[in-house]
Amino acid sequence: MNYITQHWSLGPFLILAIVVAVWHEIGLWRLARRSRPESNRERRLRSLWFYAGLVVLVLAVESPLDYWGYDYFIAHMIQHLLLMFAAPTLVVAGAPWQPLRSALDWVLPGRPGRGVTGGTPAGGWPRPLRALGALGGFVLRPWVTVALFNAAMLVWQLPGPLDLAETNRAVHLWLMIASFFATGVLFWLQFIPSPPFHRRMPTVSLVAALVVTNVIMIGIAMALSIFVSNSVFSVYNHVPGVTLSPYADQQIGAAILWVCGDFWALPATVVVIKRMIAADGSFTAALDKVLNRDGPGSVPGGWGWAGSGPRGTAAVPRAVPSQPSPPDAES
Repeated sequence: MNYITQHWSLGPFLILAIVVAVWHEIGLWRLARRSRPESNRERRLRSLWFYAGLVVLVLAVESPLDYWGYDYFIAHMIQHLLLMFAAPTLVVAGAPWQPLRSALDWVLPGRPGRGVTGGTPAGGWPRPLRALGALGGFVLRPWVTVALFNAAMLVWQLPGPLDLAETNRAVHLWLMIASFFATGVLFWLQFIPSPPFHRRMPTVSLVAALVVTNVIMIGIAMALSIFVSNSVFSVYNHVPGVTLSPYADQQIGAAILWVCGDFWALPATVVVIKRMIAADGSFTAALDKVLNRDGPGSVPGGWGWAGSGPRGTAAVPRAVPSQPSPPDAES
Protein backbone atom coordinates (compact mmCIF):
# COMPACT_ATOMS: atom_id res chain seq x y z
CA MET A 1 0.00 0.00 0.00
CA ASN A 2 2.94 2.31 0.63
CA TYR A 3 3.74 2.13 -3.08
CA ILE A 4 0.50 4.07 -3.71
CA THR A 5 0.16 6.36 -0.69
CA GLN A 6 3.73 7.64 -0.55
CA HIS A 7 5.90 9.69 -2.92
CA TRP A 8 3.24 12.06 -4.24
CA SER A 9 4.67 15.41 -5.29
CA LEU A 10 3.43 18.95 -5.89
CA GLY A 11 5.54 19.84 -8.86
CA PRO A 12 5.40 22.34 -11.73
CA PHE A 13 3.10 20.24 -13.91
CA LEU A 14 0.35 20.37 -11.27
CA ILE A 15 0.63 24.16 -11.07
CA LEU A 16 0.68 24.40 -14.86
CA ALA A 17 -2.42 22.19 -15.15
CA ILE A 18 -4.31 24.37 -12.65
CA VAL A 19 -3.33 27.55 -14.49
CA VAL A 20 -4.42 26.08 -17.84
CA ALA A 21 -7.74 24.89 -16.36
CA VAL A 22 -8.47 28.36 -14.95
CA TRP A 23 -7.44 29.93 -18.27
CA HIS A 24 -9.81 27.55 -20.07
CA GLU A 25 -12.68 28.45 -17.74
CA ILE A 26 -12.12 32.16 -18.46
CA GLY A 27 -12.34 31.40 -22.17
CA LEU A 28 -15.53 29.38 -21.70
CA TRP A 29 -17.05 32.26 -19.75
CA ARG A 30 -16.18 34.78 -22.46
CA LEU A 31 -17.55 32.55 -25.22
CA ALA A 32 -20.75 31.87 -23.28
CA ARG A 33 -21.64 35.55 -23.32
CA ARG A 34 -21.91 35.66 -27.12
CA SER A 35 -22.74 32.09 -28.16
CA ARG A 36 -25.91 30.07 -28.53
CA PRO A 37 -26.97 27.92 -25.54
CA GLU A 38 -26.50 24.70 -27.50
CA SER A 39 -22.95 25.72 -28.42
CA ASN A 40 -22.20 26.44 -24.78
CA ARG A 41 -23.50 23.03 -23.75
CA GLU A 42 -21.36 21.30 -26.38
CA ARG A 43 -18.25 23.19 -25.27
CA ARG A 44 -18.95 22.38 -21.62
CA LEU A 45 -19.37 18.66 -22.36
CA ARG A 46 -16.14 18.60 -24.37
CA SER A 47 -14.36 20.39 -21.55
CA LEU A 48 -14.88 17.31 -19.37
CA TRP A 49 -12.65 15.33 -21.72
CA PHE A 50 -10.06 18.10 -21.59
CA TYR A 51 -10.02 18.18 -17.78
CA ALA A 52 -9.80 14.37 -17.70
CA GLY A 53 -6.70 14.64 -19.90
CA LEU A 54 -5.15 17.16 -17.51
CA VAL A 55 -5.87 14.81 -14.58
CA VAL A 56 -4.16 11.90 -16.39
CA LEU A 57 -1.19 14.17 -17.17
CA VAL A 58 -0.86 15.19 -13.52
CA LEU A 59 -1.19 11.58 -12.32
CA ALA A 60 1.53 10.49 -14.75
CA VAL A 61 3.96 13.16 -13.54
CA GLU A 62 3.10 13.89 -9.91
CA SER A 63 1.95 10.49 -8.61
CA PRO A 64 4.20 7.72 -7.24
CA LEU A 65 4.37 6.40 -10.81
CA ASP A 66 6.93 9.08 -11.62
CA TYR A 67 8.91 8.30 -8.47
CA TRP A 68 9.08 4.58 -9.19
CA GLY A 69 9.88 5.27 -12.83
CA TYR A 70 13.42 6.16 -11.73
CA ASP A 71 13.93 2.60 -10.46
CA TYR A 72 11.66 0.43 -12.57
CA PHE A 73 11.48 0.33 -16.34
CA ILE A 74 7.94 -1.04 -15.99
CA ALA A 75 6.79 2.16 -14.24
CA HIS A 76 8.63 4.27 -16.81
CA MET A 77 6.81 2.53 -19.66
CA ILE A 78 3.38 2.96 -18.06
CA GLN A 79 4.16 6.65 -17.65
CA HIS A 80 5.29 6.76 -21.27
CA LEU A 81 1.93 5.38 -22.48
CA LEU A 82 -0.10 7.74 -20.29
CA LEU A 83 1.81 10.74 -21.62
CA MET A 84 1.77 9.82 -25.33
CA PHE A 85 -1.58 8.07 -25.66
CA ALA A 86 -4.05 8.46 -22.78
CA ALA A 87 -3.61 12.12 -21.78
CA PRO A 88 -3.22 13.53 -25.33
CA THR A 89 -6.27 11.70 -26.74
CA LEU A 90 -8.44 13.08 -23.93
CA VAL A 91 -7.07 16.60 -24.35
CA VAL A 92 -7.61 16.54 -28.11
CA ALA A 93 -11.14 15.16 -27.69
CA GLY A 94 -11.80 18.03 -25.28
CA ALA A 95 -11.01 20.61 -28.00
CA PRO A 96 -9.80 23.35 -25.61
CA TRP A 97 -8.40 25.56 -28.37
CA GLN A 98 -11.27 27.99 -28.85
CA PRO A 99 -11.71 28.78 -25.13
CA LEU A 100 -7.94 29.12 -24.67
CA ARG A 101 -7.78 31.41 -27.69
CA SER A 102 -10.67 33.51 -26.37
CA ALA A 103 -8.93 33.97 -23.00
CA LEU A 104 -5.72 34.94 -24.80
CA ASP A 105 -7.59 37.55 -26.85
CA TRP A 106 -8.86 39.02 -23.59
CA VAL A 107 -5.36 39.36 -22.11
CA LEU A 108 -3.42 40.60 -25.13
CA PRO A 109 -3.88 44.09 -26.56
CA GLY A 110 -5.48 44.22 -29.99
CA ARG A 111 -7.68 41.51 -31.48
CA PRO A 112 -6.14 38.92 -33.78
CA GLY A 113 -7.82 37.75 -36.93
CA ARG A 114 -10.49 35.10 -36.49
CA GLY A 115 -10.72 31.54 -37.72
CA VAL A 116 -7.93 29.30 -36.49
CA THR A 117 -7.59 26.47 -38.98
CA GLY A 118 -3.96 25.51 -38.83
CA GLY A 119 -2.79 26.86 -35.51
CA THR A 120 -1.10 30.02 -36.85
CA PRO A 121 -2.35 33.25 -35.25
CA ALA A 122 -3.21 36.11 -37.54
CA GLY A 123 -1.99 39.67 -37.32
CA GLY A 124 -2.61 41.73 -34.21
CA TRP A 125 -0.51 39.66 -31.81
CA PRO A 126 3.00 40.62 -30.68
CA ARG A 127 5.84 39.51 -32.93
CA PRO A 128 7.11 36.74 -30.59
CA LEU A 129 3.66 35.15 -30.61
CA ARG A 130 3.43 35.46 -34.38
CA ALA A 131 6.78 33.68 -34.67
CA LEU A 132 5.54 31.01 -32.27
CA GLY A 133 2.40 30.68 -34.39
CA ALA A 134 4.51 30.18 -37.52
CA LEU A 135 6.40 27.41 -35.76
CA GLY A 136 3.08 25.92 -34.68
CA GLY A 137 1.86 25.96 -38.26
CA PHE A 138 4.95 23.98 -39.30
CA VAL A 139 4.75 21.32 -36.59
CA LEU A 140 1.02 20.88 -37.32
CA ARG A 141 1.77 19.68 -40.84
CA PRO A 142 0.45 16.12 -40.90
CA TRP A 143 3.61 14.15 -41.62
CA VAL A 144 5.69 16.45 -39.41
CA THR A 145 3.44 15.51 -36.47
CA VAL A 146 3.82 11.82 -37.27
CA ALA A 147 7.60 12.16 -37.55
CA LEU A 148 7.87 14.07 -34.26
CA PHE A 149 5.69 11.56 -32.43
CA ASN A 150 7.72 8.57 -33.59
CA ALA A 151 11.02 10.38 -33.05
CA ALA A 152 10.10 11.12 -29.42
CA MET A 153 9.00 7.53 -28.89
CA LEU A 154 12.21 6.17 -30.42
CA VAL A 155 14.82 8.61 -29.05
CA TRP A 156 13.73 8.31 -25.42
CA GLN A 157 13.99 4.51 -25.55
CA LEU A 158 17.65 4.64 -26.56
CA PRO A 159 20.04 3.87 -23.67
CA GLY A 160 21.88 7.21 -23.73
CA PRO A 161 18.92 9.61 -23.72
CA LEU A 162 16.89 7.51 -21.28
CA ASP A 163 19.79 7.16 -18.82
CA LEU A 164 20.30 10.94 -19.02
CA ALA A 165 16.61 11.64 -18.38
CA GLU A 166 16.49 9.31 -15.39
CA THR A 167 19.56 10.91 -13.79
CA ASN A 168 18.75 14.57 -14.56
CA ARG A 169 15.45 15.90 -13.22
CA ALA A 170 15.32 18.88 -15.57
CA VAL A 171 15.86 16.71 -18.65
CA HIS A 172 13.29 14.25 -17.32
CA LEU A 173 10.58 16.89 -16.82
CA TRP A 174 11.14 19.50 -19.51
CA LEU A 175 12.54 17.42 -22.34
CA MET A 176 11.33 13.84 -22.05
CA ILE A 177 7.92 14.27 -20.39
CA ALA A 178 7.15 17.51 -22.24
CA SER A 179 8.08 16.00 -25.61
CA PHE A 180 6.00 12.88 -24.92
CA PHE A 181 2.89 14.92 -24.18
CA ALA A 182 3.36 17.64 -26.82
CA THR A 183 4.04 15.25 -29.69
CA GLY A 184 1.15 13.08 -28.50
CA VAL A 185 -1.25 16.02 -28.78
CA LEU A 186 0.09 16.92 -32.24
CA PHE A 187 -0.20 13.33 -33.43
CA TRP A 188 -3.75 12.67 -32.21
CA LEU A 189 -4.97 15.97 -33.65
CA GLN A 190 -4.73 14.22 -37.02
CA PHE A 191 -7.16 11.49 -35.94
CA ILE A 192 -9.60 12.87 -33.36
CA PRO A 193 -12.07 15.67 -34.20
CA SER A 194 -11.01 18.74 -32.25
CA PRO A 195 -12.71 21.94 -33.50
CA PRO A 196 -11.84 24.45 -34.76
CA PHE A 197 -8.91 22.45 -36.18
CA HIS A 198 -9.63 20.59 -39.40
CA ARG A 199 -7.97 17.30 -40.25
CA ARG A 200 -5.67 17.90 -43.23
CA MET A 201 -4.28 14.41 -43.73
CA PRO A 202 -6.00 12.25 -46.37
CA THR A 203 -7.65 9.10 -45.06
CA VAL A 204 -5.22 6.83 -46.90
CA SER A 205 -2.32 8.66 -45.27
CA LEU A 206 -3.95 8.26 -41.84
CA VAL A 207 -3.88 4.49 -42.30
CA ALA A 208 -0.25 4.64 -43.41
CA ALA A 209 0.68 6.81 -40.42
CA LEU A 210 -0.92 4.41 -37.96
CA VAL A 211 0.73 1.38 -39.58
CA VAL A 212 4.16 3.04 -39.57
CA THR A 213 3.74 4.11 -35.94
CA ASN A 214 2.61 0.65 -34.86
CA VAL A 215 5.53 -0.99 -36.66
CA ILE A 216 8.00 1.34 -34.93
CA MET A 217 6.37 0.70 -31.56
CA ILE A 218 6.51 -3.06 -32.04
CA GLY A 219 10.10 -2.78 -33.27
CA ILE A 220 11.11 -0.95 -30.08
CA ALA A 221 9.38 -3.60 -27.97
CA MET A 222 11.09 -6.42 -29.85
CA ALA A 223 14.47 -4.72 -29.62
CA LEU A 224 14.16 -4.47 -25.83
CA SER A 225 12.76 -7.95 -25.22
CA ILE A 226 13.86 -10.34 -28.00
CA PHE A 227 16.93 -8.96 -29.75
CA VAL A 228 18.98 -8.39 -26.57
CA SER A 229 19.88 -10.76 -23.77
CA ASN A 230 20.49 -8.29 -20.96
CA SER A 231 19.37 -4.91 -19.62
CA VAL A 232 20.53 -2.08 -21.87
CA PHE A 233 19.83 0.77 -19.43
CA SER A 234 22.43 1.41 -16.75
CA VAL A 235 19.94 3.26 -14.54
CA TYR A 236 17.83 0.10 -14.28
CA ASN A 237 20.66 -2.30 -13.55
CA HIS A 238 19.37 -2.41 -9.99
CA VAL A 239 15.80 -3.16 -8.97
CA PRO A 240 15.65 -2.50 -5.21
CA GLY A 241 13.52 -4.53 -2.86
CA VAL A 242 12.40 -7.32 -5.19
CA THR A 243 13.87 -10.39 -6.85
CA LEU A 244 12.92 -9.26 -10.37
CA SER A 245 16.04 -8.99 -12.51
CA PRO A 246 16.77 -5.84 -14.54
CA TYR A 247 16.39 -7.80 -17.78
CA ALA A 248 13.01 -9.20 -16.73
CA ASP A 249 11.94 -5.68 -15.75
CA GLN A 250 12.96 -4.50 -19.22
CA GLN A 251 11.11 -7.34 -20.94
CA ILE A 252 7.89 -6.66 -19.04
CA GLY A 253 8.17 -2.95 -19.84
CA ALA A 254 8.61 -3.79 -23.54
CA ALA A 255 5.53 -6.02 -23.41
CA ILE A 256 3.53 -3.17 -21.88
CA LEU A 257 4.54 -0.93 -24.79
CA TRP A 258 3.65 -3.63 -27.31
CA VAL A 259 0.28 -4.65 -25.89
CA CYS A 260 -1.02 -1.44 -24.30
CA GLY A 261 0.14 0.70 -27.21
CA ASP A 262 -2.02 -1.43 -29.48
CA PHE A 263 -5.05 -0.52 -27.34
CA TRP A 264 -4.88 2.88 -29.06
CA ALA A 265 -3.23 2.13 -32.39
CA LEU A 266 -5.35 -0.82 -33.54
CA PRO A 267 -8.81 0.64 -32.76
CA ALA A 268 -7.75 3.91 -34.39
CA THR A 269 -6.65 1.97 -37.50
CA VAL A 270 -9.99 0.15 -37.66
CA VAL A 271 -11.94 3.43 -37.35
CA VAL A 272 -9.88 5.09 -40.10
CA ILE A 273 -10.23 2.08 -42.43
CA LYS A 274 -14.02 2.04 -41.87
CA ARG A 275 -14.09 5.76 -42.65
CA MET A 276 -12.15 5.15 -45.86
CA ILE A 277 -14.43 2.30 -46.94
CA ALA A 278 -17.51 4.43 -46.25
CA ALA A 279 -16.07 7.25 -48.35
CA ASP A 280 -15.11 4.99 -51.28
CA GLY A 281 -18.18 2.76 -51.21
CA SER A 282 -16.45 -0.61 -50.91
CA PHE A 283 -13.37 -2.33 -49.58
CA THR A 284 -12.10 -2.93 -53.13
CA ALA A 285 -12.30 0.75 -54.01
CA ALA A 286 -10.52 1.66 -50.79
CA LEU A 287 -7.81 -0.93 -51.51
CA ASP A 288 -7.41 0.43 -55.02
CA LYS A 289 -6.79 3.86 -53.55
CA VAL A 290 -4.17 2.47 -51.17
CA LEU A 291 -2.44 0.75 -54.09
CA ASN A 292 -2.72 3.92 -56.20
CA ARG A 293 -4.82 2.30 -58.90
CA ASP A 294 -7.66 4.81 -58.98
CA GLY A 295 -6.42 6.76 -61.98
CA PRO A 296 -4.82 10.15 -62.56
CA GLY A 297 -4.93 12.73 -59.81
CA SER A 298 -4.56 10.26 -56.96
CA VAL A 299 -2.08 10.90 -54.21
CA PRO A 300 1.20 9.19 -55.23
CA GLY A 301 1.64 6.01 -53.27
CA GLY A 302 -1.23 7.01 -51.02
CA TRP A 303 1.03 9.36 -49.06
CA GLY A 304 -0.72 12.73 -49.03
CA TRP A 305 0.73 15.90 -47.53
CA ALA A 306 -1.51 18.76 -46.58
CA GLY A 307 -0.30 21.87 -48.28
CA SER A 308 0.92 20.06 -51.41
CA GLY A 309 -1.78 21.52 -53.64
CA PRO A 310 -1.83 24.92 -55.32
CA ARG A 311 -1.10 27.84 -53.00
CA GLY A 312 -0.69 25.52 -50.01
CA THR A 313 -4.09 23.85 -50.25
CA ALA A 314 -4.43 20.29 -49.03
CA ALA A 315 -4.09 17.56 -51.65
CA VAL A 316 -7.04 15.57 -50.36
CA PRO A 317 -8.32 12.63 -52.45
CA ARG A 318 -11.60 13.25 -54.22
CA ALA A 319 -13.53 10.67 -52.17
CA VAL A 320 -12.68 12.21 -48.81
CA PRO A 321 -15.59 14.43 -47.76
CA SER A 322 -14.85 17.94 -46.66
CA GLN A 323 -14.89 18.61 -42.96
CA PRO A 324 -18.07 20.28 -41.70
CA SER A 325 -17.88 23.57 -39.88
CA PRO A 326 -17.49 23.19 -36.11
CA PRO A 327 -20.85 23.14 -34.40
CA ASP A 328 -19.69 25.54 -31.71
CA ALA A 329 -18.85 28.52 -33.87
CA GLU A 330 -19.48 31.77 -32.12
CA SER A 331 -22.77 33.35 -32.95
